[in-house]
Amino acid sequence: MNDTNFKFSNSVIGLPMFFVLFLWIVYWLQIRFDFDFYRYGIYPRDFIGIRGILFSPFIHENLDHLYNNSIPLVILLAAMQFFYPKQTLGVISYGILFSGLITWVVGRENFHIGASGLIYVLVSFIFFKGIQTKYYRLVALSLTVILLYGGMIWYVFPDVDQSISWEGHLAGLITGFVLTLFYKAPEYAKPIVYDWQRPDFDPGSDPFMKHFDENGNFVTFSHEEEQDQIDYFSSSHPVNYIVVKKRDQEETDE
Repeated sequence: MNDTNFKFSNSVIGLPMFFVLFLWIVYWLQIRFDFDFYRYGIYPRDFIGIRGILFSPFIHENLDHLYNNSIPLVILLAAMQFFYPKQTLGVISYGILFSGLITWVVGRENFHIGASGLIYVLVSFIFFKGIQTKYYRLVALSLTVILLYGGMIWYVFPDVDQSISWEGHLAGLITGFVLTLFYKAPEYAKPIVYDWQRPDFDPGSDPFMKHFDENGNFVTFSHEEEQDQIDYFSSSHPVNYIVVKKRDQEETDE
């Protein structure tokens, strides 16, 4: 598999924009009609609170909370849809499900809301999967993600900020890594630049490689031997030549 598998489509822009737009619509409904969506968040180890596994990623506390999650989601979902189009929907669905389940099991007794858990799933998946494939474009994507969002790693520890759901962040990080083991990326072939990189390359028929012996030593040929190494083009069609003397050609030109 090569670079032709990375193709831009409308879904690269459409998917993240639709997802983030849905988050903003939910938040608008919340403030417009004064809905109490917080109680639909994840409440750990409570039977009613388990419904938050599905609903919590779409609920946000305030405008800053929603804004800070919207920009990373647009970037990460677009990257996922471009580089991992076949895995994107599965990573989103299973990422929300399993990261929410882990949060429900280990989280503090409080309502956990927000799409930050999904963001950690995407960051974790893109980083670890790119390293696993060892393909230069995906490795570059992994390094770019770490450059942009590497500081997020501190927010999986409990002592950094007690006001955030570090349990949800940690659950997303773990879930993203586990999904890289579940989703097997195809083998990516290196781009072929030289003839010797082709699988059907025969060193014995290459004029340049004939100048080296089996030990890699340079071998010189005499003029006659070198002429024998050259393959001339031959044709079965008759070729007629017209020979014109130089003097006759000059008179014709005058």
